[in-house]
Amino acid sequence: MVWDNLGSRRSRRMRAFAERVDRLSLVFLPPYAPDLNPVEGSWAHLRNGPLANLGARTLDEPVAVARRGLRDIQHR
Repeated sequence: MVWDNLGSRRSRRMRAFAERVDRLSLVFLPPYAPDLNPVEGSWAHLRNGPLANLGARTLDEPVAVARRGLRDIQHR
């Protein structure tokens, strides 16, 4: 399994779980490796574009804006 370096994935409890499961081997991504984690480009596009400075009044609003932004990426 390939994991990023989120703290909860590096916890003693998660490592113990991974050691107990024989078929599971872990590979950790470097702390910051956008070239190894392709979704980073999509998140950067949303963060710096459609979601930048969004003053949402409801929870549905940022979800709709993010969906439109991701559709824009698909159609490029």
